[in-house]
Amino acid sequence: MTRVFLVDDHEIVRRGITQLINAEPGLEVVGESATARGALERITATRPDVAVLDVHLPDGNGIELCRHIRSAHPEIPCLILTAYDDDAASIAAVVAGASGYVLKNVRGRHLVESILQVSQGQTLVTRDLSNRVRSSLTRQTQAAAQEKSSRDPQVRLTLRETQVLALITEGLTNRQIGQRLNLREKTVKNYVSGLLAKLGMTCRTQVAVYGARLSTEDPTR
Repeated sequence: MTRVFLVDDHEIVRRGITQLINAEPGLEVVGESATARGALERITATRPDVAVLDVHLPDGNGIELCRHIRSAHPEIPCLILTAYDDDAASIAAVVAGASGYVLKNVRGRHLVESILQVSQGQTLVTRDLSNRVRSSLTRQTQAAAQEKSSRDPQVRLTLRETQVLALITEGLTNRQIGQRLNLREKTVKNYVSGLLAKLGMTCRTQVAVYGARLSTEDPTR
């Protein structure tokens, strides 16, 4: 049985999706939430196989909630529900670690199939979308790096910052980095914040792209 947790602030929408999922053999909704704050705690308690998250929530959004879920429970894949098919939504979903996103106006069967695919470890992120995300992040990172270089042409990292940068580039969460380096998760978070400040960047994904580019330019780093 594939267990699904649903987050949507509209009760009627939740009811409809819950009925759709529960009517499918092998699928069941094990929990619901109308808010991001309530969702994370209940997801920790129920440990679903898939989390289906609406983008717009009264106390936040599904993108940030996805990021928190993936950090705390990397084994739980997330599927984002959105009303808009645009690059901003898709890029944000992929960057947050979602396995894909589904438009709210799709047929019910498509949503069910998407949940089943994600629960089996598949991704709904197409190669074209991956390329668009990579191009967008590269442009953002290059712009941030150029701006930082104009203010401070020499960015010097400590040994520990260099280690954290390498592990971020590998895609590890703060918790996983802490386990690898034998550091507390809070300490890792401080190192990540320091890297963002030194590099003049706004998110860890930009840092990961920066690290990947450094590795390409100098494989010994």
